[in-house]
Amino acid sequence: MTLRAPARPALAPAATAWTGAAIMIGSEAATLARIEPFFSWNTPIVWTGFILFTDSVVFRARGSSWIRSAPGEFVALAVWSIPLWLVFELYNRRLANWYYIGLPKALPLRLFGYAWSFATIWPAIFEAAELVSVWRGAPGAGPSSEPDRAAGVSPRAAWPVDAAWITLGGALLASPLLAPPDVARYLAAPVWLGFIALLDPVNRRLGGESLLDDWRRRRYDRTINLVAGGLLCGVLWEFWNYWAGAKWIYTVPILEQVKIFEMPLPGYLGFPAFALECFTMYVFVRLITARAHGPRPFRGRPIGW
Repeated sequence: MTLRAPARPALAPAATAWTGAAIMIGSEAATLARIEPFFSWNTPIVWTGFILFTDSVVFRARGSSWIRSAPGEFVALAVWSIPLWLVFELYNRRLANWYYIGLPKALPLRLFGYAWSFATIWPAIFEAAELVSVWRGAPGAGPSSEPDRAAGVSPRAAWPVDAAWITLGGALLASPLLAPPDVARYLAAPVWLGFIALLDPVNRRLGGESLLDDWRRRRYDRTINLVAGGLLCGVLWEFWNYWAGAKWIYTVPILEQVKIFEMPLPGYLGFPAFALECFTMYVFVRLITARAHGPRPFRGRPIGW
């Protein structure tokens, strides 16, 4: 399903792009000057600007985008981004790989900051993947929430492979929870890979978009877009975090002293994998929502194309 642009957008894409760019540049400049509220709220502010900017660039190039063509699903994506990221926050209680400083002391304000910041994560990843797709000249339309299965493998024939992937994913995700605390600190990689292996075959069996199906059909555009978009977001996350007043600090025990900004160098390998996890996790919750509320809860926005 290819989404069509609204006949009369409320705000021209160029104006929205300039607004997003101004938010990013202005917030970072104010952060460097330690001007409040930007110094303490740079992360959610600057990522809001990034999402507006990127969505507008994609719309101008393609005639469709998340915000302008599927606003309902974009809101759902932002809302789901909060509990989905909390999964990794819960894992971090075991891994102890990062902690936050400079947060507001008032609990309601701190919770609002968490929610706003976490709500930008999945939209930023998917918007970045769309931007990479535009840069690469890759196809603008991909499979919708009802992908074509003509070239796929029957569920019965795919079951052994799916079962192997699901078992691997479960083992990866369980390993930090079962290992002793001093060992669990070294097991971040299984967390950043486990949801790909666990959920992608489940998504395929539920009739959703699937990386495994893409790879079987030798369709690699979505994977390339997500991987590159994840790396782009990772560099920007660390760049914008470095000078912020409210920020995260890493305690990753591998090459901890070899850093680019706050992130140890090997940690940048996690961002491409995280983007693929964002895809599998959101497709899963979209499918579950569809089963709970009807066959078409959203407008079928293609993800990562």
